[in-house]
Order: sequence, then structure tokens, then C-alpha cells
Amino acid sequence: MSASKNSKKHDNMANAIRFLSADAIDKANSGHPGMPLGMADVAAVLFAKFIKLSPENPKWFDRDRFILSAGHGSTLLYSVLYLMGYKDISIEDVKNFRQLNAKTAGHPEYGYLQGIDMTTGPLGQGITSAVGMAIAERHVNSKYGDSLCEHYTYVIAGDGCLMEGISEEAISLAGHLKLNKMIVFWDDNNITIDGKVCSSCSTDQIARFKANNWNTISIDGQSESEITAAIEKAQKSDKPTLIACRTTIGFGAPNKQGTSKAHGSPLGAEETAALRKSLGWSYPAFEIPRDILKDWREAGKKSDKEYKKWAEAAKKQGKEFLDFIENKLSKNWNKDLENLKKNAIKEQTKVATRKASQMCLETIVPNIPQTIGGSADLSASNLTTVKGMEPLTKNNYGGNEIFYGIREHAMAAVMNGLALHGGAIPYGGTFFVFSDYMRPAMRLAALMGIRVVYVLTHDSIGVGEDGPTHQPIEHLASYRAMPNILTFRPCDVVETAEAWQIALETECVPSILALTRQNLPMIRTSAKENLTAKGGYIISDVEKGKKRKATIIATGSEVSLAILAQKKLKEEKIDVAVVSMPCTELFDKQDISYQEEVLGTAPRIAVEAGSKYGWERYVGLSGDIIGMDGFGASGPAEKLFEYFGITVDEIIDSVKNSKK
Repeated sequence: MSASKNSKKHDNMANAIRFLSADAIDKANSGHPGMPLGMADVAAVLFAKFIKLSPENPKWFDRDRFILSAGHGSTLLYSVLYLMGYKDISIEDVKNFRQLNAKTAGHPEYGYLQGIDMTTGPLGQGITSAVGMAIAERHVNSKYGDSLCEHYTYVIAGDGCLMEGISEEAISLAGHLKLNKMIVFWDDNNITIDGKVCSSCSTDQIARFKANNWNTISIDGQSESEITAAIEKAQKSDKPTLIACRTTIGFGAPNKQGTSKAHGSPLGAEETAALRKSLGWSYPAFEIPRDILKDWREAGKKSDKEYKKWAEAAKKQGKEFLDFIENKLSKNWNKDLENLKKNAIKEQTKVATRKASQMCLETIVPNIPQTIGGSADLSASNLTTVKGMEPLTKNNYGGNEIFYGIREHAMAAVMNGLALHGGAIPYGGTFFVFSDYMRPAMRLAALMGIRVVYVLTHDSIGVGEDGPTHQPIEHLASYRAMPNILTFRPCDVVETAEAWQIALETECVPSILALTRQNLPMIRTSAKENLTAKGGYIISDVEKGKKRKATIIATGSEVSLAILAQKKLKEEKIDVAVVSMPCTELFDKQDISYQEEVLGTAPRIAVEAGSKYGWERYVGLSGDIIGMDGFGASGPAEKLFEYFGITVDEIIDSVKNSKK
């Protein structure tokens, strides 16, 4: 075995990772021992010799970032964090692996332990978000220099990460931008759950990465000297680097190593005992000898001088820098946004909400220096670009607009990395229907609770002639079903501005802005209070003293239809109230008394040019829902609304036919 060529100290440190991992998985009777056993040498070299971090100061901004893209090997990371001396993980936490409410979950979860830089598990997400972190590092470096921001982004990825399609978008973008501070360790063990990699994949990964403008190095992943030399070489590269680490999955387990049997099941007592004998580890479960633990704790302190030097430089730089890297908004950041709302009401601005969003961005981008925008090759349609933005390129990392290309999968995950890194508040645009490509990363953003803004335009059958492939139908309902994400569908300039304000001021929740292609009239008459923050509100009430005969609940472009229906009904002495519901998630958080006041006791009709699913909770069993039961069609937008029965006349008929 290659380990015999390594130093005794290294072998002991690597084996400490192996046996903590194997013992934790055995105790849980659940987990993936193969990767931690195979990649322990890489992790031992990286963390003992190279990686810049401080367990005493775990949120040090200029620390190196480490992403375990192969998140199923989570015990490798938990073992390292304990061994290095992070204060929020104990040996009991390692023993409690995969148990309910444990910090040591089945896959690493951001926020559970301070040494976890992001939630990983869905393969390909880690390596792609790492691209975002590497971009953010170069971006902040361009503004503040090496003394305040110069660090690496390290990734351990497996065959699964590289097979997932998102990885192609990730490595293509990273190579294009020449993100040379990004180093990926590929656990090249030739094994997947179903057997050997060659049974399903014949890709030459080295050639693939080279074609995407990466530096590549191939090594024996169990050789201390080769790992060390590879990292030293990678750190000098002017490109991102893939280090292909030829490893043996389940290294040291004599009866399971090199096979899929070592991948996703505990070794078991008998095989773990054989592993101990094979590697000469005579200590009982979860016991780390003092001298080995001492070596690891010393490794945890190797960057202390660098931290102190950085802390002094950061203090000297001052509050502006600290606020920047902590993504704090300036005190009066929204002053121009407030003026925009007032002027829009005064001038009765009639624009598509995608244009309203761009108008908002014209006030936001200059006043929030951390803003980094972009689009998946649709900036002219999403209107995500504003005057004064500069492209972020390999020659200008200080730019604040990323040209993601036609890479929605990557864009969403890269934005996660930007937000997690600090010094960047990302937003990105595409057509709402293509958010399906982004959904796994959006779900992770919601799970992690991070501030990312999705500008998703062409929000309904109002897309028109492009047809049903481009017309989102079920998307609003599906995102409303996702926990911890805000889905806004504003009806005019004021609601769009209010949604942007909420999205930017809400630090622990991602936000969707579903925006129209077609122009919408100005409906709001006052912007003194952010009514969108309530999720739903009466935008047009019955006259004082009149009794509500029905309540029409609408979102986005359909609010103006509801208002027109209200006016025509009034001519027939039928008094109805119109409720705008730009964000159901926020409405659901309001007091019951407020919800009842807004919705009233009269019959309710919901109107939305999307799936009817979910509106039952607001209209009740006796209410009506005017919306979509199937997919859209190709034709002019106004014809489509008529064809699918989302019209003023349909609303009027529904009100007249409603029964209390």
C-alpha cells in the first residue's frame, strides 16, 4: 500500500480520520465509509500543511474555504473539525453521527458547525458553489488587496460530482474566468454505487478539464509526498487546478476496499476489526492517542500568526471594510428606491414588472456595493443590467456583472457560493420557466437560509408566442410549497420596489421575483408603508359603509384585471374588495385577525395566470379559482388570456355566481 511510503506522523494523522469515520458510521449503522477511508491522506496533507484557517476564529473572512462536494463522505469533515480543535464539535458529536438533532448530520449542513462552509450532498452542487466562492475571493481581492483577501477555495469531489451535468457548467465558467485560487481534489477511485465507473462512463476527465482551461495534475492519492507536491504546484498555477487523486475506496478494509461494498454501508464490526489490524491501529473505538491529537491541534494553530496579521489589517481598514464583507446594507441604501416609488405613483408609470425591477436596480446597485448581478444570457430580456455596471472578467474581477452564459444550473449554485463567501449579494435572472434548471440550488439556498435574489421574468402565459414550453404554469405553486423561500409576484412598480426591499433586507431567506413581460398599469396610490411586507392586503376596498359582496384575490398582472372587474361590478351596484397577494408566504405569517380582516367573510375568488393548485386554502371549498388547468399555448398574450378564460368578464361572472 502507498501509505507505507509515508511518514509515520502523516500515517497516524490520516488514520485518525479513517478510524473516527469508520467508528462513527458503525455506531450509527448508517453512512458512507469508502470516501473518508480513501481520501484521508489527501485531507491529512491539506489540513495539516496547507489550508489556512483558525478553529479559534472560525469565521475569519480570509480563511481558505473547504467544500466537501462529495457530501456523503461527511465523517471525513467531522473528524477533521474535531481533530483540529473546533470548539463547537466534541467527540460526543462525532459519536452522535446521523442521530436526530445531531450537529453531525448525514451530509454536512451549513450552520450546524462553524467549519462547514456550505450544505452539500446533492452531487455537483458543492463544486459549482465553490466557483462562486472563488469568484467572490477574487472580487473582494480586487477591491481591498492581498492583505485583506487572498485565499484558496479547496474542493473534494467524487465521480458523482463530475458526472452530474451541472459540473460541466461549473468547470467551464471557472476555466473561462481563470479562477486560479480554486483547487479541486478528484477522488478518482473508479467506483460508484452500482459498481465500476467504466460501466457507465468512459469520459477522460483530465482531457475534459484541460479543454475547459484547467491545470491538471495526476497523483497517487495515498502518497503524502505526491499530494504535497501537487498542492504546491497547484498554488502556483494561473488557472484553476484539478488534482486527480488515484485512490482505493475503503482503503485498508481488506475484504471491501476497491469495491462498491465500501461505498454506502457501514463496514461492520468484523471488517472494522480487520481494518484496525491492516493499518496497525490498536486503539479502541473513538480513542485518539494524545500525541496524534496533539499533532492535529498544532495543525489547527498553524495559521494563528496570519490571522492576527489579518485582524490588524482589517481593523486598520475600518468599519467600511467590515460592513462590506459582512454584507451589511448602508443606512440609507433605499433612499433612491423610496423616491422611485413616489415618482412612479405621481407619473402613473406603466411598465412591465421586469422593467420596474430594472428601475429598482438602477437605485440599488449604486447604493449597495456588494451587489453582483447577472443573467443566463438573457440580460436584455430579464433587464438585469443597469448603467454603470462593469463585467466581471478574468481581466477585471472588480466588475459587478457576471455573464453566466447559458448556464442556469451553474448560475444558481454560483450565487449560493457568492452569498456564502461574503462581500457579495447576488442576484441572477432567467425566464421563470427555466428556474426548473436552478431548482436544486434554490432549494439548497432555502435550506441554508442565505440571501440570494432570483429575477425570474416572463412569469405566465403572458409570454405569448413562444408557447407552452416557455410559459410557467405550475412554478408559482411549486415554489410556494418550498420552505423558507419568498415568492413575490408584484402587480406594479411600487410592489416591485417593495419586494426588492424585502428581499435585500431579509438576510436568511432567498427570494424570487416573478415578473411580467407585458406592461401593467400603476395601481398603488401610496407608498408610505411597505404593504408587500404583509404578503397580502386590500389594494382596493369597497366604499365606506358598503358591505362586501365578494373578495377578489389576485397577483401580478391579474390585479389590474380584478380592479377593472371591481369597477364594472360597482356600476351594477355589486360591491367587491380587491386583495393583492404578492407573497403568500408573508401573508401566512400575519396574525389570523389580520388575515380574516383582509380576506373577509364574503365569497372569495382567486385569479392568477398559473396553476390553480394551492388557492383552495384562501378561497375555501365554496370559493372559485380562475387560473390554469393545463399548459399554455402559442399566440399573442391578450388572445391567450381570453382563450384560457382569465379575463375581466370571467371574474365578473364568478362574482355574480358566487354563493356565501
